[in-house]
Amino acid sequence: MSDIRPWHVAALTLADAGCDVVVGLPSDEPGLMDAARSVPGLRVLRVRDQRAGACAVIGHAAVSGRPAVLAVTSGPSFANALTGLLEASSLGAPVVVVTTRVPVLGIGRGGFQHTDQAAMAGPLTKWNVLVEDPRQLTWALRRAVHLAVNGGPGVVLVEIADEVLRGPAPEHRPARPVRRLRCAADSEEVRRAARLLAAARRPVVVAGGGCKPAGAGPALRRLAELLGAPVFTTAAGRGVLDEEHPLACGLVGLYTTPPADGLLAEADAVLAIGSRLEETARMGWDALAETTLVHVDIDPAAFFTALEPEVALLGDAAVVAGQLAAELQADPPAATEAGAARLAEVASVRAQMHTRHLAPAAPDDPDAPDGGGLTAPEALRLLQEAVGRDATLVQENGLHDMWAYHHPVVSVGARARVITPGEQTMVGFGLPAAVGAALADPSRRTVLVCGDGALEMGLAALPTAVEEGLGLTVLVLDNGGYGWPRFVRAEEGAPDTLTRFTAPAHTEAAVRALGGRTARCTSAEDLANALDDAAKTHAEGRVTVLTVPVRDADVPVGVRRVFATTPPAGAAA
Repeated sequence: MSDIRPWHVAALTLADAGCDVVVGLPSDEPGLMDAARSVPGLRVLRVRDQRAGACAVIGHAAVSGRPAVLAVTSGPSFANALTGLLEASSLGAPVVVVTTRVPVLGIGRGGFQHTDQAAMAGPLTKWNVLVEDPRQLTWALRRAVHLAVNGGPGVVLVEIADEVLRGPAPEHRPARPVRRLRCAADSEEVRRAARLLAAARRPVVVAGGGCKPAGAGPALRRLAELLGAPVFTTAAGRGVLDEEHPLACGLVGLYTTPPADGLLAEADAVLAIGSRLEETARMGWDALAETTLVHVDIDPAAFFTALEPEVALLGDAAVVAGQLAAELQADPPAATEAGAARLAEVASVRAQMHTRHLAPAAPDDPDAPDGGGLTAPEALRLLQEAVGRDATLVQENGLHDMWAYHHPVVSVGARARVITPGEQTMVGFGLPAAVGAALADPSRRTVLVCGDGALEMGLAALPTAVEEGLGLTVLVLDNGGYGWPRFVRAEEGAPDTLTRFTAPAHTEAAVRALGGRTARCTSAEDLANALDDAAKTHAEGRVTVLTVPVRDADVPVGVRRVFATTPPAGAAA
């Protein structure tokens, strides 16, 4: 191929390295997206908005387990993607951003759309590189993929100078995929950690998002069973353990479902695996700061960030969990009398969680909708019954849709894929992330739970879903505005007028105009029928948006607990 161009070499290199999708908005001149269309094994996803594209690569990487590529160009294209890249960085998503740099003669002289991209993205990226010589191109892209998936996964940036793209292409030599590297922790430190955990009377395991790329689920389950310890996950770690496992107690921090918060409050040792223990994971868990912490992570920067661990184990989550299990298996704490009592306690807590949070709302419940209707938990339970426990669940982080973070209101299986925003919780994340997730595996049922404001902000992703024939089911918990600011203002006695929408919503009309189906559901029967129809629409590769009106008072139990509007830990909620 004597006419091969640099962009074609770039696309071939990324495919060789293990990437399988390039997401972006077409550039003025043929670029990476155009080249990728001719490379076997690479898919191209066209978006209407670079912000949506950045969220789509997060969703795709989460389902495919492979690094994803975002193609942008210098200037507004790059700047528009930054909000999504902020979320990708927060989540530790393996994303390779490939962008262009203006001709060198324009730098400092008013060059059209010149932007200092490295400076803008510096706080968000693990590594950035400027390719100024064609001989750097293959090296830079393969190293970028390596760094995106190894260590703590994250965002990397490759800028390619205009002069390189207009010159002769470097030679392309096929290469093997970049491998995810695994390492074990120091054996003596593992033994010390195992002794601490074995001596604990009330140990707790917290699994974070770092367990997912490591495939740590089976090893984590074995370790927890040997310890007889309840397992909590962060939002990003959800799905690592089947939530119907006898030791699974839902999410940690803001999303903890009472009375499981009592298990956290009374813990005397915490094993945190694959989590930086961000603020959301610590909310409402004041005792954590005084609890013995064994911290496992592949990235040394995770240690001493939020808390100082008693033992820090640097290594792959699956490998280190296996090391700890090997140390405990000869004399497992769960097999002792104290271990049996601990298992009984966890079973009791799980039974109380199911009794409290799976029962229909009582008629005299102050949070029950006026004149009947649906609460958010009831709507979510109907959704779960319709789509099962192994679907791909994509979430936003609005007030009412946070109910979906609470087990057992929603319970996910070990084969599920759960995609949530990270600590940045950008509004409008959900729909484009769902598009990327569904593209990665169209055979899976992909479901989005969000609020009305978040759906409006992410609506630019809807035409892409239609063009790709992706069957998405969207459950909108509609409070006519922005619920979280409204809740906080109510707590402070401040006016909430600005949080309420006054113009009619246009989202349903947009969905119908693009061939999708909509329904507004105010009863369980309405929603059950609409979900039956949604299954057919999904099979046809079309989008369904189901809207359930909710009351301001329908606030998730975790939010109430953290804001001290519920009884204390372990008490009736």
